[in-house]
Amino acid sequence: MARLDRLRRLTVRDHQLLRWLAEHYVLSTDQVAAALFTSLRAARLRLAQLHQIEAVSRFVDVTTGSGQYLYTLGPLGAVVHPTQFNDPNQAGTRAPRTSIDRTERIIGSRRLAHLLGTNQMFIDLIGYARTHEHAQLARWWSEQHTTAAYAAASYAAGSGTSVQPDGHGIWHAAGRTVGFFLEHDNGTEPLGTVLRKLRGYEQLAIYGPRYPVLLRVPGHRREQHLLDALARVPTAMPVATGLHGEHPAGPAWTLTTDPGPRRWLHELPSDHGPDNPATNSHPLSTNGNEVNGLV
Repeated sequence: MARLDRLRRLTVRDHQLLRWLAEHYVLSTDQVAAALFTSLRAARLRLAQLHQIEAVSRFVDVTTGSGQYLYTLGPLGAVVHPTQFNDPNQAGTRAPRTSIDRTERIIGSRRLAHLLGTNQMFIDLIGYARTHEHAQLARWWSEQHTTAAYAAASYAAGSGTSVQPDGHGIWHAAGRTVGFFLEHDNGTEPLGTVLRKLRGYEQLAIYGPRYPVLLRVPGHRREQHLLDALARVPTAMPVATGLHGEHPAGPAWTLTTDPGPRRWLHELPSDHGPDNPATNSHPLSTNGNEVNGLV
């Protein structure tokens, strides 16, 4: 089939999926279904068609034992949505020669499970917004996108420190708009390493937004250790802890400065800060990588 014929077969929803794969590297069958389809069967059928025309590439998930397919950008998808985010292990490395090379980097990445876990939180928010009329994930940026955007803002502000969160989003629900930075923790790093990540946010708070930093951890014990370590420690950015298994839109977050009842994501304190290249003055403004009305 000629390339032009294959391009004509791509729908608006297909393009949304390809944009996500271009920036966020990998999504599972279940994640794609939750974000874009009415059923798992419909998702599988369309993904099989997209694989057939080489819009996506796929490989079996060996990180969780689920046996489902994981999807990356295919040769046709890379033509339609070329990306600067080529290597999940290290930004700035030489671009892959082909989409197959890029897929092999993702498959072989030591961060594959971490990528899937990070993406899962945003997929959960998108899925929630599909069934709640006034909820919207207005921005979903990857680690490399966020790092690059805030590094540019840091340079413009004369600061030598930038942040490197696992993801960044802007969430709108119940009439409130909350930005956030996600630190997805699988429990493999020493607690001190997790806490040291907060230093960059202190500098960002001087010239940029004051969005809550979400420390999402795998279990209650690790969460309690973080809460104990941060008790009575003032932070320029709000910091909240949460668990992998709790829905991120709901009452899943504990503020370190007020460890009482868990709060909904939209209830967390959030200050969008001054107008700058990274945040934009309007929290819902778009810049080509925002989540569109599909969700």
